[in-house]
Amino acid sequence: MSGFIPGFNDEGVVTVNRVLLKSEYSVDDLEERVAMLCENVKTYHSDTGFVGGLVVLNSGMISNEGSTVGQAVVSPLKDREALIVTFWRSFEEHEASHRSQTFQPLFMQVLELCENGNEEIAYRMLWSGKAYTPEEAQTAREAKAEYANAS
Repeated sequence: MSGFIPGFNDEGVVTVNRVLLKSEYSVDDLEERVAMLCENVKTYHSDTGFVGGLVVLNSGMISNEGSTVGQAVVSPLKDREALIVTFWRSFEEHEASHRSQTFQPLFMQVLELCENGNEEIAYRMLWSGKAYTPEEAQTAREAKAEYANAS
């Protein structure tokens, strides 16, 4: 690990929730409810296993340089699909957070927005990294050029 997520090590677990927003709800509704849920997790679980998290919204853009399935112009899930990603010291601590009396009512309010119900998948981190500084990038390029053909 490179310290990309401070406090998270290779014993930790990453959970991912995929939310498909029902048509009668707005992104603002999602942001408000998820913000309340995330604040609760930070407040009540930062000392019981929660390391950090992020929430991302489908922007509609599809990378044709990075995709191998067709040449789509825009994702049909633009502004309807969000991923809630959290980082925990252990799966057991994550599960305990869901049983919290303060968490459950807020979680149910988020689920009301979901067209797809909810399935939260836990992952094991294989790699994380942050960008090099400009100086580190230059050093890395120089080393590649010098040693690329070394046997």
